[in-house]
Amino acid sequence: MIEVRDLGVRYAHDAPPVVSGVSFSVAKGETFGLVGESGCGKSTVLRVLAGLITHYGGEIRLEDGVLPPKRPQAFFKRVQMVFQDPYGSLHPRQTIQAQLLEPLRNQKLAHPRSAIGQALDSVGLPQAVAFRFPHQLSGGQRQRVAIARALMLEPDVLLLDEPTSALDVSVQAEILNLLTDLREARGLTYLLVSHDLAVIAHLCHRIAVMQGGRIVDSFEAEQLRAGKVEHPYTRALLAASEVYGEGRQRAPVAIG
Repeated sequence: MIEVRDLGVRYAHDAPPVVSGVSFSVAKGETFGLVGESGCGKSTVLRVLAGLITHYGGEIRLEDGVLPPKRPQAFFKRVQMVFQDPYGSLHPRQTIQAQLLEPLRNQKLAHPRSAIGQALDSVGLPQAVAFRFPHQLSGGQRQRVAIARALMLEPDVLLLDEPTSALDVSVQAEILNLLTDLREARGLTYLLVSHDLAVIAHLCHRIAVMQGGRIVDSFEAEQLRAGKVEHPYTRALLAASEVYGEGRQRAPVAIG
C-alpha cells in the first residue's frame, strides 16, 4: 500500500538533513510503526507522507502510483491523518457536527446528517456529541472525534502521529483498542509514529527504529514483545521503556 524509497528532508538548503535515506514499505491492512526518541525524524516522515512537507528527496508510492510532492485532492480521500493533540487539531469554535462534515465539504461530496450519527457511533460516541464544542469533551472523546473525522471520507490509510501521547494512561488502551477494531472492520492500513514502545508493541505488526534521521533497526512486533531485539539503540529504548513503565515513579532514562 505504501512504499518509501530513499527519503531525504532538509528544512533549509544548507542545513543538515532531518531525514536521510529512509526506506520502508507497508502492506495493505498492516500496521507499521516508526519509533524513536523526540527529534529523530519520525514525525517528519509522517508529514511528508501526508503532503504537509512538499520539499523532499526520494520517492513515495501509494499502491501502484508515485505521489507528486504536492498531493492532488483525490489523495486526501485515500489518506487521512490523526494528530497528536486532539484539542489542537479541532476548531474550538465549531461544533463537532460542523467539523465532521468539513472533509465532505472539502471534497464536494454529499453530506447527509445521517453520516454524523454513523461516524460518532463507529468510534463509540453518542449522537448528542454532535452539538457540543471540543472544550465540552474529555481528551479521549476529542481523540475519538478526530478519528471519526479522519474516517469520514472512508480512506484506505490512516497516518497516526502519537495518537495517545496527549491522553491519560487509563484512556490510552481504549483508543488503541478502538483503532485495532476499526482497522479490522474496515481493512485499513496504518502508519503509526510513537516514542512509546508499549503503544507500538500493542498496535503494530512490524516496526522500524529511527535514530538521527535514519532507520537503524527493523523487526517483527513479536520480537519486541519478547524482548528479543539486538541493535544497541533498540535495546536502550526498550530498557528506558521498562523503567518508565514501573509505576511511572522513576524518571525516563535519557537515551543518546
